[in-house]
Amino acid sequence: MTEEQKLIRIDQLRKEKNAVILAHNYQIAPIQDVADYVGDSLGLARMAQKTDKDIIVFCGVYFMAETAKILNPGKTILIPDPDAGCSLVDSITLTDVQKWKAENPGAVTVGYVNSSAEIKSELDYCCTSGNAAQIVASIPAETPILFLPDMFLGMYVKRKTGRKNMQIWAGECHVHAAIDLKKINKAVAAHPGADLMVHPECGCSTTCMLHAAEGDITAPTYIYSTEKMVNHAMASANDDFLIATEVGILHRLKKEAPGKTFFPVSESAVCEYMKMITVDKLIDSLEKEIHPVEVDENIRQKALLSIERMIAVG
Repeated sequence: MTEEQKLIRIDQLRKEKNAVILAHNYQIAPIQDVADYVGDSLGLARMAQKTDKDIIVFCGVYFMAETAKILNPGKTILIPDPDAGCSLVDSITLTDVQKWKAENPGAVTVGYVNSSAEIKSELDYCCTSGNAAQIVASIPAETPILFLPDMFLGMYVKRKTGRKNMQIWAGECHVHAAIDLKKINKAVAAHPGADLMVHPECGCSTTCMLHAAEGDITAPTYIYSTEKMVNHAMASANDDFLIATEVGILHRLKKEAPGKTFFPVSESAVCEYMKMITVDKLIDSLEKEIHPVEVDENIRQKALLSIERMIAVG
């Protein structure tokens, strides 16, 4: 099929199957362009929760499709490639969480949405990069917190909220961890006057926040989720932006804020898992209704509360 024929076929299948296509901001451009909704983890979870379609095709990584299934047990959730995983999800196991909780009785567990359904079933709160600080701030100050699995997001939230009694799991996203202060400074020097937007998963996020506060970074610096990056770019009077996150977001930024210029801090910030979803795999999954996502009902019920708390905040 030609590219045009593929687009026509997707539209036919979408209607025939009463399906909605959700795509994460890090997906390849052709997937973003055919999706009904493109957004960050929080936005996608909200869309999955409120859709009236029978089938949700989730173009993202596996934990995101699991989240959609937890919210929609009666719907068919398809993922075009079930091997699209996440290095951050793999940084902690169910046994790790259970042991950590047993060692810290009375602590509240807050977990990043980049975690498996099993892990979510052990959490008190799930969060995204966009609302993690709000959720932590809402927990009584005297209550100890276990934050998992991303150490850079955890350090950022701890610094932003001033939380003292917060332990952080030492997990990381291999893509974001590689974006360091050296790359930030090089990019800022190459593009003077540009706004700098840094995802809190980046290895430099906490350092950037401190350096920006002390005036060591000359660029206006913003620690943002991908959705907040889009909103800032659309509203800002500036025309140039440095982007410190996975490069897939650049496509959406250029579409939502035409006429403005976006420079990736790191051209190599590419998540190979996100790029596993292709138009051909999307068509195949819809046509044959293959790669359905299933979550054990006991795990689903236990995970649901933490996800609903995430969706309700921010």
